[in-house]
Amino acid sequence: MCLGFSFEKTGGRKMFVDQAKIKIKAGDGGDGAVSFHREKYVAAGGPDGGDGGRGGDVVFQVDDNFSTLIDFRYKRKYAAQKGENGSSRNCTGKSAPPLIVKVPRGTIVRDAKTGRIMADMSTDEPKVIAKGGNGGKGNVHFATSTRQIPRFAKPGFPGEEFEVTLELKLLADVGLVGFPNVGKSTLISVVSAAKPKIANYHFTTLTPVLGVVRVDEERSFVMADIPGLIEGAGDGVGLGHEFLRHVERCRLIVHVVDVSGIEGRDPKEDFEIINAELAKFNEELAQRPQIVAANKSDMASEEQIDAFRSYIEEKGLPFFCISAATTKGTSELMDKVAEVLDTLPPIKEFEAEPIPQQELDEMLGVDKKFEIDVEDGVYYVEAPWLQPIMRTVDPDDYSSLQYFQRVLINSGIIAKLEEMGVQEGDTVNLEGFEFDFVY
Repeated sequence: MCLGFSFEKTGGRKMFVDQAKIKIKAGDGGDGAVSFHREKYVAAGGPDGGDGGRGGDVVFQVDDNFSTLIDFRYKRKYAAQKGENGSSRNCTGKSAPPLIVKVPRGTIVRDAKTGRIMADMSTDEPKVIAKGGNGGKGNVHFATSTRQIPRFAKPGFPGEEFEVTLELKLLADVGLVGFPNVGKSTLISVVSAAKPKIANYHFTTLTPVLGVVRVDEERSFVMADIPGLIEGAGDGVGLGHEFLRHVERCRLIVHVVDVSGIEGRDPKEDFEIINAELAKFNEELAQRPQIVAANKSDMASEEQIDAFRSYIEEKGLPFFCISAATTKGTSELMDKVAEVLDTLPPIKEFEAEPIPQQELDEMLGVDKKFEIDVEDGVYYVEAPWLQPIMRTVDPDDYSSLQYFQRVLINSGIIAKLEEMGVQEGDTVNLEGFEFDFVY
């Protein structure tokens, strides 16, 4: 089995597309309706304006038919529908359907502004990236004993919007790394069904290639042929950053080295350079378990092989002498890879990061105006700027509630409530969310 990637032609050369930046906008909530009951023989009916429907969420979903982010180079804006407005007879408007954005498996979604990880699309579970706005309340909610004919309703709340960066990181158990033309493509072609382009010149492989290696009927793993790295790759030289990110998830690294030195390079020096580039890109990569495959052994002398073997084994790393071209030693190497994988944790998944407090503070903006009305013993707080913050509050998390309490205190809402005579146990309605006031 071989998973391929598409290419985009730019400036006369083919580019592997594994990054893109797009804008997403969830749907705004529908507006509440202002309406009054009208019926034959009923001179003046009461308010019956219904609530607006909820705006559509923007939901990301893995689709294994996609293996590249190239489509996002041509469509950069994604907007969900607005919720339907409320209507008479207390009819609530329809909520808008979610907008499904399909991405390749392994895509990381980041907030383009902060770099915060919003989702790791590695499983089949859909992820809501932008939440639709709640619908506004119809005038039926604002009738009281003293205000029997409310001629107003609430508009819908805006949906969340973000500029996000999409970054594809391959989901592979094993990553093949090494200098160009050391035989990585040949190796993956003989141990799996993958058929990468192979030729005797540098940078034959311009895109990662995935292959499934079957050790026996019950054991298999996914191996990625990462295009040849060069000195400076960790700093972005050549195609370094474009491909190094695909090693980040790998549980195990197979470091392929040309032990023959046929191109005039020192295998020891090659080994050290590649590891230095891995560490420069991500220090964690340098600590990843590694197996060294000394390739092109059919063209190397016994002295060359023994010298390199001693060098690697002194570092405590497993060493395998192979010839991908003749398949010598490749089965033994794959058996060892499977054995090591059995001892390692699953493929790394990136946890979604919470919104930092600084970012939450910025959501408050410069306009912290609010209004408080008392109707039938209920304190109604109007503060539209609180809506995006309320979406982030976890009522089951103590620290989250503490932060929200600080927001209410710092904005002056708590002080105003106390000034208006709120008592413990009184009901406070905060933008449609009701709770009992507690000192």
